[in-house]
Parts: sequence; C-alpha cells; structure tokens
Amino acid sequence: MRDLVLWLARELVDRKDAVTVEAIERDRSTVFELTVAPDDLGRVIGRGGRTAKAFRTVLDVAARREGRRAVLDILD
Repeated sequence: MRDLVLWLARELVDRKDAVTVEAIERDRSTVFELTVAPDDLGRVIGRGGRTAKAFRTVLDVAARREGRRAVLDILD
C-alpha cells in the first residue's frame, strides 16, 4: 500500500523527487504520512479537500481488501 500512496502522490505533483511516504504500522491499521514540496501541497489536497478525500477513499479500499485499516496524514 505504501507503493500505491507513493505512486498516486507522484502522479499529482510537479516535484516528484520531494514526495516521501512513511508507513507506521499498528495492530490492525497503518498510518501513512505523506510529505510533498510546499508548492505541491495544494495539488495533493485539492479544492475543498476533494483530492485528499479521493486519495483516502482509494487507500481505504485497498486496505480493506487486505483486511486492514489505513489512514493518510498529509504533512505540511
């Protein structure tokens, strides 16, 4: 799932080299901390948070297929 988050984020931003994803494992869930360049933050969040919401939905579906829970934190 980390690769999915990394791929999606890199497709959205201009500075692909600045994208990092850290996965923090918990019992039955994983927290993904996404960091992008400051000027690409708006692209990842989207107008009104729509892109971030879609991002989280895709991640949630992928996690549920594995019987897990996933949370995406977009760090600034």
